[in-house]
Amino acid sequence: MKWTPAIVCVVIFFGLFAALDRSISPQVPFPLGKFFNPYSGFWANGDKKMPLNETVDLPELKESVAISWDDRGVPHIFAQNDHDLYMVQGFVEARDRLWQMEFLTYVAAGRLAEILGNKPQIVAHDHFRRRVGMVYAAENALKSVRQDAQAYQAVEAYAKGVNAWIRQLDESKLPLEYKILDYKPEIWTPLKSALVLKMMSWDLTGRNEEVQYSEIRNAMGGETTANLFEATPFKMEAIMPENIRWAFSPVDRPKAPDSLFSGKFHTDFDQIIQPEANNGSNNWVVAGSKTATGKPILCNDPHLKLNLPSIWYESQLISPSVNVYGVSLPGVPMIIIGFNKNVAWGVTNAGTDVMDWYKIKFKNAQANEYFYDGEWLPTQKRSEAIKIRGAKTVFDTVAYTHHGPVSYMDDETPFSDNVPTGAALRWTAHDPSNEVKAFYLMNRAENLQDYNEAQHYFECPAQNIVFASVDGDIALRHSGKFPVRWPQQGRYISDGTDAAYDWKNYIPFSQLPYSENPRQGFLASANQKPVDENYPYLMLGQYATFERGARIHERLRELSEITPQGMMRLQLDNRNLRARTVLPTMLAALDTTQMTAGEHITFIELSNWKFDNQRDFIAPTIFEHWFEALTAAIWDDDLPGNANSVFLYPNDDVTMRLLSEDTASTYFDDRLTPEVEQYGDIVQKTFRETTDKLTQKFGEFGNAWRWGTARGTEIQHLARMSGLGRKKLPTDGDAIAVNAIKANHGPSWRMIVQLDSPKPIAWGIYPGGQTGNPGSKKYDQFIDPWVAGLYYELLYLTSPGEIHERLVNKTFFQKTNQR
Repeated sequence: MKWTPAIVCVVIFFGLFAALDRSISPQVPFPLGKFFNPYSGFWANGDKKMPLNETVDLPELKESVAISWDDRGVPHIFAQNDHDLYMVQGFVEARDRLWQMEFLTYVAAGRLAEILGNKPQIVAHDHFRRRVGMVYAAENALKSVRQDAQAYQAVEAYAKGVNAWIRQLDESKLPLEYKILDYKPEIWTPLKSALVLKMMSWDLTGRNEEVQYSEIRNAMGGETTANLFEATPFKMEAIMPENIRWAFSPVDRPKAPDSLFSGKFHTDFDQIIQPEANNGSNNWVVAGSKTATGKPILCNDPHLKLNLPSIWYESQLISPSVNVYGVSLPGVPMIIIGFNKNVAWGVTNAGTDVMDWYKIKFKNAQANEYFYDGEWLPTQKRSEAIKIRGAKTVFDTVAYTHHGPVSYMDDETPFSDNVPTGAALRWTAHDPSNEVKAFYLMNRAENLQDYNEAQHYFECPAQNIVFASVDGDIALRHSGKFPVRWPQQGRYISDGTDAAYDWKNYIPFSQLPYSENPRQGFLASANQKPVDENYPYLMLGQYATFERGARIHERLRELSEITPQGMMRLQLDNRNLRARTVLPTMLAALDTTQMTAGEHITFIELSNWKFDNQRDFIAPTIFEHWFEALTAAIWDDDLPGNANSVFLYPNDDVTMRLLSEDTASTYFDDRLTPEVEQYGDIVQKTFRETTDKLTQKFGEFGNAWRWGTARGTEIQHLARMSGLGRKKLPTDGDAIAVNAIKANHGPSWRMIVQLDSPKPIAWGIYPGGQTGNPGSKKYDQFIDPWVAGLYYELLYLTSPGEIHERLVNKTFFQKTNQR
């Protein structure tokens, strides 16, 4: 029929309309005409080949700048001064990652409703970001940055570069996400760069469990809570070597109150929204005495939520004052993790607590005054306007005390149940600080002294910063701004009326946990506790369990004549020390004579396992599910709450100690039954349940049970846009293995640097691509090699005229009318 083509076109059109309509909020009508425009719609976001030689006019440059692009889309930027260097960095990162950069500022500032519309959860999110003072924190940081000429010149020049890219954008060049959501980018400002850094600070330090700890303590008593939640870490090897002598006189510890504050905060915990528990990382450095070349090797792999576009952008920045390679955080100038010809550095999350909640006593419902240390003090009020697309602007007023902003009043419902009502937030990220200066100095460091000078400026997010130099020095510092605490201070909700709960002073920089050139020949961190009990200050925090740190230490002690290839194998190590520790005892407690055929197959699989979490193995899937079942069986009957609660279990350290060393514990008894269960009863019961659950979930024992299939890994689009991520990636590893890959979380950048002369040799990879354009083949080009455990050798250039087979394009930037 002659109408068939027309009917097909109509069907396709409305099919597209229906499909896309499901992914867009009803409050934000999908701009079909704009989106399907053949000149400026999504068609214009297809892959475009970069010209071999391109010239760009930038009127605010001081001198010309050249970029050599390598075959992976990495820019090697050669500038004649720092202003131009950071301006072009801003231009290039905006070209490749503009939507990502700006979207993060909308998240941080609580402005998502401006683009996503009147969804209750989105509006609640925006209220939450205002209530915890994210913009307030960024403003305070920027005040500090403005007082430093070098740091402020960098963020200001970077903003100029971003805006130069924005100014030349027309409808066709807008990133795809702007077209889908039908909005346009704003002018970039230094405050936006500060917001990106504060968003990272929240992700790395914003996890808190004080409300839950307080409720558990109210229900179970202080002694039991301390035994379950404050126990000495199981099998833990601290970051700092055991033989360190802390040769200083510590500042006075503040006096604790006569009794701990207690109060009622919540009865149910049915919605816990906070940063990922496993935001962590591995880093280590090996001295030349243990390497094949006699030069140090430094390794780093930060573990973060895996998204597309990637959190990192790879580049090399060169001017007369610097030649540095590594990854940046799009939206912020300079290199965050990397190396230059003299030094290399890497980071892991410190985990030490820098956030406390204070219960506030207000004089009345207007919250104009609050009671503190025997008197009524005035609150400061900050007015917030929450703009909502397609709806009226909502106005909010946030009360600030000397502790910080008050999250929610007692009659309000918090965004997340781990945020207390009627409480103020004390957070080091609210304080003025200049991390930009720390990166500026670190990028230019030439030796150990320069590294130490740079760390003076690093306050939040607190990090373990590892270091190596071509001179042969190695070092690691637990860097950040940490309050001096009395025992248990900050673990529970604090009394905002009592001055004893205030942070009185901070651990001096010279007394922070630090080691250089240790006798053991290496230093490493894996988010474990930084120090043992000999350190004179209380370090309270949420630290990783022992497995990753112990495995890294184990291998580094064993190895000699170490090579970069050997360090790659260590970064990809899948050994599961949790299973190695507890599984033999668990298996020995099973009664094999009572097993079904399916249970016996499962038992044999676990018995033959060598404790590696490899994608093709089935045993890791069984063990993971069994350990989860055991954890629930041990603790569900002992903790307060109900079936709808999301209560904390004791740290896995406690569970592992019971399963391997304290099998006679009364915690194995299920208090909800009349019988008295023993270790063997619970192990047998949960083993049976695990086999049944896996069969129900994946079918009969077989390929669907394999670790890489059953667990899998997904890298989602940053805004969770369907079809713009990668699913069902068959990965090795586990959160507790050195190769710490989870379902949507893991090594976001693997880097290995050998500090050779005349220049370093380095390898790296991240799970993403340089461009944020989903229409480009470079959008996710590194993911499959990352899954396969491959690395790219990083191309460290020294001059703009350098010739290399991997250099494929050049871009020249010049002042307008310079030709």
